[in-house]
Amino acid sequence: MTLLSILLWIVVILAALLLVAHFWTRQKASEAERVVPRSGRVVEVNGGSIHYQTFGPEDGRPVVMIHGLSGQLQHCTYSLTAELEGQYRLIVLDRPGCGYSTRNETRLGELPEQARMIWDALSKLGVNRPLLVGHSLGGAVSLAMALQQPDNTAGLALLCPATAPQTEVPPMFKGLEVRTTWLRRFIGQTIAVPAAVATRDKVLGAVFDPEPISDEFMTRGGGQLGYRPVSFVTASEDLLGYEATMEAQAARYDELNMPRGLLFGDADAVLHPDTHGRPMQKYGFVYEELPGLGHMFPLTRPRETADFIRRIAAQVN
Repeated sequence: MTLLSILLWIVVILAALLLVAHFWTRQKASEAERVVPRSGRVVEVNGGSIHYQTFGPEDGRPVVMIHGLSGQLQHCTYSLTAELEGQYRLIVLDRPGCGYSTRNETRLGELPEQARMIWDALSKLGVNRPLLVGHSLGGAVSLAMALQQPDNTAGLALLCPATAPQTEVPPMFKGLEVRTTWLRRFIGQTIAVPAAVATRDKVLGAVFDPEPISDEFMTRGGGQLGYRPVSFVTASEDLLGYEATMEAQAARYDELNMPRGLLFGDADAVLHPDTHGRPMQKYGFVYEELPGLGHMFPLTRPRETADFIRRIAAQVN
């Protein structure tokens, strides 16, 4: 067999494997949407749509809850909304492109664009002066929203938020650092989902560390929705959008003057408190810490998380 023949066979085998991966990915995506179906309503906005759910009394103080990277609104409904829905009007949403929300362009992953799309949705829903509760990347989006519409933001209660420019991507998210649009979509349609399935326990273990992975996270917590090509594409775009816009955003924190606070786990391995938490005190943020907890305490410790949100809400006029 000649070298050319060997190379041709290698190409054929690789193409066959990619084709198998593509069809397996489609099957996993369909299965994910059966296991975690759309749970709320959708409002159309400029650039896409926002999927949301509401809880609690219509006349209660509005509290908008925004999840983090590679997440969906079930990160909030898993356990936290049950602690708060009797006191507030909760609006829990999928960020643009996540869960069952959509966005039409890569640039809409940038923090100001995500903020604009969420404000558009809230305006159409008649939500005014909400308390913004953002977890992880959702905290960065919440900050962008507060900077866009400070007079319409009642307060900020941020849960281990991303607040500073990142020079290094956390190891568990390194695979999302794909900077070419066509390659990002190709990976999403072929190898991203098989890789996510193969590395699920390792990645989730790192994100939840030092706590165990929550029971039913893949179903009631919506984690299964990560097994869709759009989930990989969106998360990659979110990472790049954060890198492109966070430096300019962080330079404006001294403009914030609404009640504001941050809650961190002191063992957070995803966003370190020394980088994203404690330095925010110089901008007037109340800083609180939960000992021995990591990045996913909004799911694992809903009572302590809800108590923090109530303390910030009590400061709102």
